[in-house]
Amino acid sequence: MIITDTHTHLYSEAFDDDRNEMIDRAIAQGVSRFFIPAIDSEYTKAMFQLEKDYPNNMFLMMGLHPTHVKDNYKKELKHVEDMLAKRHFYAVGEIGIDLYWDKSTLGIQQEAFKHQIRLAKQYKLPIVIHCRDAFDEIFEILETEKSDDLFGVFHCFTGTLEQAHQAISYNMKLGIGGVATFKNGKIDTFLNQIDIKHIVLETDSPYLAPVPYRGKRNESVYVIKVLEKLVEIYGISSEEIAAITTQNSKDVFKV
Repeated sequence: MIITDTHTHLYSEAFDDDRNEMIDRAIAQGVSRFFIPAIDSEYTKAMFQLEKDYPNNMFLMMGLHPTHVKDNYKKELKHVEDMLAKRHFYAVGEIGIDLYWDKSTLGIQQEAFKHQIRLAKQYKLPIVIHCRDAFDEIFEILETEKSDDLFGVFHCFTGTLEQAHQAISYNMKLGIGGVATFKNGKIDTFLNQIDIKHIVLETDSPYLAPVPYRGKRNESVYVIKVLEKLVEIYGISSEEIAAITTQNSKDVFKV
């Protein structure tokens, strides 16, 4: 059984003490495909090291995370451009809008998001969207950019059923992680109304650990807890969930 974690920050400082052991734990349990989102240029070297250490398991993205869109964002976007021109990545991400931490940067976040969507189209790559307190703002930009070459993953989807359908209408898969296991997560109440062909699994580790690990450091192996929740929601076997969601990830990332 091959399980895919479509969103995991394995280069995070949270794993500095036991990174290889943590990754090996996941691989031993069948979690053998890891998609690595970028944050900013400071993490690029660590991402490349992951790929070097696990060349058959790590699939890197390139992008500027919305919470890192700061005064130097143009320099950071140039780094994204340079990296995309230099080598292959599997997505442009994670990109988007985050209004939870800082609403004052909305304008430059919107600019960076649009710019990176266009880079993804240029390289025929999927985008991986980060959205926090910003569904309307995200959808406004996706509406202006919608086309056959706009596609990707709506990472850490936490919206309503209506917002799920809207995201899917823009050729987005829904990234489902630990929130699906939370008592107040709500998405578990309507996911069975979404065809599983639109779903991919993720952890967002080291963040958003699923129950029963909520509040602790998340790990890629914990994606199995998300898979188990989807077994409960969809009423099909874990093998089927793993196979379908892994195939969905292949359809998006082309690997």
